[in-house]
Amino acid sequence: MLWVYVPCGTSLDRISVTSDADIPDSAVWFDLVNPNSQEDKMVERRVGIAVPTREEMQEIEVTSRLYVENGARYMTATLMCQSDTDTPKTTPVTFILSGHRLITVRYDEPRPFMIVGNKLARTCSPAVNGESVLMDLLDAVIDRAADILERIGTEVDQVSHDIFEPEADHTRSHQDILKVIGRKGDLTSKVRESLVSIGRMLLYLANEADNMRWAKETRSQLRGMQRDVQSLSDHATYLSNKITFLLDAMLGVVFIEQNNIIKIFSIAAVVLMPPTLVASIYGMNFKHMPELDWTFGYPLAIAMMLVAAALPYFIFKWKKWL
Repeated sequence: MLWVYVPCGTSLDRISVTSDADIPDSAVWFDLVNPNSQEDKMVERRVGIAVPTREEMQEIEVTSRLYVENGARYMTATLMCQSDTDTPKTTPVTFILSGHRLITVRYDEPRPFMIVGNKLARTCSPAVNGESVLMDLLDAVIDRAADILERIGTEVDQVSHDIFEPEADHTRSHQDILKVIGRKGDLTSKVRESLVSIGRMLLYLANEADNMRWAKETRSQLRGMQRDVQSLSDHATYLSNKITFLLDAMLGVVFIEQNNIIKIFSIAAVVLMPPTLVASIYGMNFKHMPELDWTFGYPLAIAMMLVAAALPYFIFKWKKWL
């Protein structure tokens, strides 16, 4: 699918393109979503650039993600997708600046694209161009990453409460807590991966700002984004460390509870061992066992069993093993 955004007063019109003839000359943003070879060729002919393939976008070398070719600047970043579901994932997105046009190539639906598309459809600067659309997209990506980290922080605090201050009516099971910790750890790592790639892209843009002759205000906005990405990366690192701590704490709680269960069985075995010994002795078929003829032989055997059972219990209490 190829969408082009054309200035119309103080907004951008979104147009679906099916052929070269449908592409307006005033288009400032070409958005390729799951493009086929025909759509790639249409953009290549109209803008004069080569559209990278999906395999090329997935390469992780910096030189394969940030480079200049035929006067166009290619930048590939890793963005979050489906972060509100139980199966979040990341996807590579390529941003191409050619002249004053922006070309984006993606194979998924990161939410910032929808947010920026709706925003520009309502209002935008009359002097809108590819650079300003790119800055809006990057700003939305950073805001989205911040929102995800805020949500993770809130849910991690709830997990911490469930572990260290359990309430009978609301506490989740240990299995559920471990699943939540695992999901939040995975989501945090994906956000960190996205922030690292965005940080590299912003640094590349900052180095290329002079060659592209960007305005002072745009450069200032770029520096602000770099600071935001750095602070968010630090916060993601803090959350990752906290999640690791909670995982260790949860495993410790499970280990302690398992030890308490084993302790109960061990104490029961020790307490029942002496009475079993007494009962075993008097269950033997020896010919000469004078206690069997005593009037109080049976009560004496019962008393010996009770004393033998109580003595280990009180010894354990005195040693503070219980």
